[in-house]
Amino acid sequence: MGLRVGVAGAGALGFHHARILRELAGDAFVGVFDADPERAARVAGELGVRALPSLEALVDAADAVSIAVPTVHHAATAATVLGAGRHAFIEKPVTATVEEADALATLAAATRAVVQVGHVERYNRAVRAARPVVRDAWHVEATRLAPYTPRGADVSVVLDLMIHDIDLACWLLGAVPVGIAADGAAWMKPTPDVAQARLAFTGGRAATLTAMRLAAARRRRLVVVQREGLVECDLAAGTATFWRLRGDVDPAVLATAPQEASAFAERVPLEAPEGETLRLEFQDWLAAAAGARAPAVSLAEGRAALAVARQIETAIADGIAQRGG
Repeated sequence: MGLRVGVAGAGALGFHHARILRELAGDAFVGVFDADPERAARVAGELGVRALPSLEALVDAADAVSIAVPTVHHAATAATVLGAGRHAFIEKPVTATVEEADALATLAAATRAVVQVGHVERYNRAVRAARPVVRDAWHVEATRLAPYTPRGADVSVVLDLMIHDIDLACWLLGAVPVGIAADGAAWMKPTPDVAQARLAFTGGRAATLTAMRLAAARRRRLVVVQREGLVECDLAAGTATFWRLRGDVDPAVLATAPQEASAFAERVPLEAPEGETLRLEFQDWLAAAAGARAPAVSLAEGRAALAVARQIETAIADGIAQRGG
């Protein structure tokens, strides 16, 4: 039998955590816990697994725990898991505050627990296809639009949606930003529902991010600009294209008239194997918990994305205050 695995949180996302981890862990899947016993029982019944009566009971039964509780409870739940020396998978954002993330890092180091943070877009098929050709990127542009849904509305659109692209930008550019400018607006909640941010990195590199959760339709687009050309990803469709600049193009000719993209760039479709993103993510986490690899998204990386997100929120709040709402 491998690592004993359990899930804390039986909401919409926790259900899928339990569904996939039950399949991956097999008989080593110990069950689920939720603060709402009826919800835990319902999910357990649907999946044919046990509902544990308390978080402590889950931790006692498991070697590794996936945490899919609301963000405000991430820190307390993870502290119980890590304090017992259990490995943890923590959904994004890693915690509600940077200070909470720092405290978890100290605790994980003391108990030698492995932590992976759930920035699942790294496993998007388009991103997996594009990553091998991204080299020395200059600029990342990301747009993430979604219709309104109550799920995730307990936090701002920055923590709900944009944080995916914050993580991708830092990962693809290989650094954290040295400057942040942002603006946004709040319509449905006190926290922003629309946000735009520009992240400045060393060496003149930058990222431009847009997120909205009051859109008429979903849109998830990622563009990476680099010396060799432009990488374009449709994250919703899972497709990616590399517009690779041709080496035989005369800039003087291009300047004479409008040109089709094919006149100066080669279209290279990028491919990656199909695969459910959460399943791929959990396969990596279980391998990391077993000591076979490093976490795909470390606690430090999750903390860095959270820190940037909080700075963006502060900049947006300052802008809203300046214009009087």
